[in-house]
This record gives sequence, C-alpha cells and structure tokens, in this order.
Amino acid sequence: MAVRGAVPEVIWARPERTGRGPRPAYSRDDIAAAAVRIADARGLDAVSMRHVAAELGCGTMSLYNYVPRKEDLYELMMDAVAAEHVLWEPGGDWRAELMRVAHQARSLMRRHPWMPRLMSPVYGFSPHTLRYLEHCLACLDPLEAPYGTKLELIAMVNGVVTTYVRNELDTAERVRALPWSQDEETAVRGAYLARQVASGKYPRLAEAFAQDPGPVDMEAVFERALGRVLDAYSPH
Repeated sequence: MAVRGAVPEVIWARPERTGRGPRPAYSRDDIAAAAVRIADARGLDAVSMRHVAAELGCGTMSLYNYVPRKEDLYELMMDAVAAEHVLWEPGGDWRAELMRVAHQARSLMRRHPWMPRLMSPVYGFSPHTLRYLEHCLACLDPLEAPYGTKLELIAMVNGVVTTYVRNELDTAERVRALPWSQDEETAVRGAYLARQVASGKYPRLAEAFAQDPGPVDMEAVFERALGRVLDAYSPH
C-alpha cells in the first residue's frame, strides 16, 4: 500500500550525514555489511530491520534514520557485493573479457546465494554497480555497436548467469531437503524415465537419449550458453 505523501527517492541522492550534529554511530557500509552477513548465513528472508539492528547493536527505530525503507537496505546490500568485483584493464578481446565478467559474476552469486533474488534494474544505479557497468562497457570498446546494443548484451550475459546460478542453487536446496541420498533419487528417477522412453510413446526423446545417453556436462552447457549469446552480437 502506498504511503500518503510519499515521493520517489534514491538513497544515493540523500546525504549520508548532514554537516551538523554528532557523527552518526554507523555508516552505510556498516549497515550493508551487517545485512550481507545475515543474508549469507541465514538467507535473504532473515534480513529485516530488526535483525540488522540487532547485528549492529542498535535500536530498530534508530536504523530507519539511516535506511528509510527495506528496499534501500537491499540496495545497500547489492552495492556492497558489487564492490567485490575485481576490475582489470581490458585486453582488447571483447568476447574473452565478457566471458571473464560472466565467470566472476557467477562466483560472486555463489558466494552470496541470495543475490539472484535481488538481481533487478531497480538496484542498478548504486555507485559500485555503476562502476561495474562502466567496466563492462570498457571491455566492449572493441565491439563496433551502439551503446544501447552493448548495454543489451551486458544485460543478456547477466541474465544467463543469474538464471544458471539460480537453477544451481535451487537444485542444491532441493537435494539438501531430500530424506535420502541424491544417488538414490537419481537412480529412481532415471529408472522411471528409461521405462517411459522405452514405452514407444516418445520416439523423439528415445532417439535423443540414444544419441547422447551420457551425463550432461553443466560447465560445458554454461560455456555454450554464454558463447551463443556473444555470437548473436558478433559482427558478421
């Protein structure tokens, strides 16, 4: 429900502190770090103003003086993890650079498993996120394309990485919840699938499995997915 009299606001446009009065007890970096610690340890749903305040050792209501809304807290968190990107001097091979960007983003999301849930343009205007985006555009300097196309390419790569990591994390979570081992689950499902394919009802699936019956190399799938996205933007 909208708050009466509320107006759109970007937390980065607000001064962290005014020039008067005592120095604040906490910085935005302190607050972001506390929220990230909670999310890393207990998941995004555990991040609340009350829990962050407890982590910092302050009152919940006093935290609102620093962070007016929970959405602002999420934005601080995303900026904090964006600061972990290691930027480098691009070497001139834009495809290789974008692959490196993608692999680093994947590692970052694995380190902070709550990140895929917050991947959104809404949180794309923070200082460290803008720095990261500028770096990505620098990596694409050799690509002869309008900046709009380059931004679209960066978004597509981030989309592939986010989707892939989200599936990895969801699968891992489901496996952890099983009352039996993953091998037992895989064996039962594999046997059922084999019976269905052998029934004759699914001739195309039967042919597909006959041509490639081995396990799927998910790392190779990741590389191919990224490569195909890059191919779509390569000059022909």
